[in-house]
Amino acid sequence: MKRKIITFVIIVVCFLLDCTIFTKLAFASIKPNLLLIVTCSLGLMRGRKKGMAVGLVSGFFVDLFWGGTIGYNMLIYAVIGYLNGTFRRMFFDEDVKLPIALIAVSDLIFGLVNYVCLYMLQGDFAFGTYLIHIILPEVVYTVLVTLVLYQIILQIHKKLEIEEQRSASKFV
Repeated sequence: MKRKIITFVIIVVCFLLDCTIFTKLAFASIKPNLLLIVTCSLGLMRGRKKGMAVGLVSGFFVDLFWGGTIGYNMLIYAVIGYLNGTFRRMFFDEDVKLPIALIAVSDLIFGLVNYVCLYMLQGDFAFGTYLIHIILPEVVYTVLVTLVLYQIILQIHKKLEIEEQRSASKFV
């Protein structure tokens, strides 16, 4: 139960940071996708089901406050969290290359899906412009923020793991 509450608090804090501080730190209206970082990180650390659950909650916040349709971002974030959860067996605390690569690829996929669903289907076929001016800068900015935010999430994850192991050993 404690892990669920802390995970929810992490999502809310990242959402609030996304709404406030990173709106002011946007470069050319590009800001990092903090909720995607949280979804990918927790999916990688906890597995497919947890990644999907975190993605649903993160996507719900995005849909509720910024999206036009409830469920669009929920679906995208949930699928991204699930896919990142499939790499759980390859997760090692010390290795930061895999999480950064997964978050970069996830943000690229997120941008491509948004382009197809929100722009291309409405007749905007300027993919090169969208890729160069929106998708790639967001991926770079998200990866740079990942270097810091991932370490914070990892430390919280380690502390929760230690507490869970201690409480489990008391019952045995």
